[in-house]
Amino acid sequence: MTEPSSPPIRVLLVEEEPEDLEGLRRTFAQEGDGRFRLEWVGQLSEALQRISLGGVDVVLLDLHLPDSQGVVTFERANAFAPDLPFVILTSEDDETEAMSTVQGGAQDYLVKGQVDPRLLTRSLRYALERHRLMSDLRNLSLIDDLTGLYNRRGFMDLGEHHLSLARRSGRSLTLVYTDLDDFKTINDTWGHHVGDRGLVKVAELLRATFRRSDLVGRLGGDEFAVLAVEASGEDADLLVRRLKARLDELNTTGTDPFELSLSVGLARYEDGVRMRLDDLLARADQAMYEEKHRKSGEEQ
Repeated sequence: MTEPSSPPIRVLLVEEEPEDLEGLRRTFAQEGDGRFRLEWVGQLSEALQRISLGGVDVVLLDLHLPDSQGVVTFERANAFAPDLPFVILTSEDDETEAMSTVQGGAQDYLVKGQVDPRLLTRSLRYALERHRLMSDLRNLSLIDDLTGLYNRRGFMDLGEHHLSLARRSGRSLTLVYTDLDDFKTINDTWGHHVGDRGLVKVAELLRATFRRSDLVGRLGGDEFAVLAVEASGEDADLLVRRLKARLDELNTTGTDPFELSLSVGLARYEDGVRMRLDDLLARADQAMYEEKHRKSGEEQ
């Protein structure tokens, strides 16, 4: 009985005009033993859209694209998909640029014309393995055991990185803050194991509602936060409405002895406003409690 073959390594090449695209395909077919599958897009915006669909294992990224130039190209891509390894492949033999991208999390920095086929395929393989190892080590301290979301430390660390990038690239962010209404009553009435099940369901709803590129965390207890990146305020409002619609559907079809209810608050970071992540959290927290207060008034 033959062993099943490993799935191909799916490489996304992000480069404006890859004159050697067919050459790369031949390289992957020969040096990679047919284990690489190559896709190409010509702009960063197209890359982010493609990554959001899933099915990419590693990104081969040029830093100089029609819609983004320099190190910020990698920073935006890495913030959008921190769970993907990136290898820089560019025509600029710039030591400062190389150091900035590698220190920022890129797995390698390769210069066109200085890379032979064997080095390229080896770099991609090593990038995958190093990234998996670093992700495993990092997850030991940044992931909430119950829900599998980022814990407070992970959310704050990565959130500050997203906010710093937004300042440099002139983009906006939306912070969504939510907690589970009457969580203490659920715990006191049905037990903590049932309360934990409610928290897990909220985490699953958040994962299903928000995009892969958004940062989702459990800050503690029944409090959750989402940092929506590369999204307008209208996008965030739509996602919150979708979250509440899915919550209503879950309550209609679920078998738990209680209904889940969430209060949600939003806060926007706009370009040019000096603000820390703690400030955004405080604003979103206040908006969430205002909604909770309104709901309490309506029930009376």
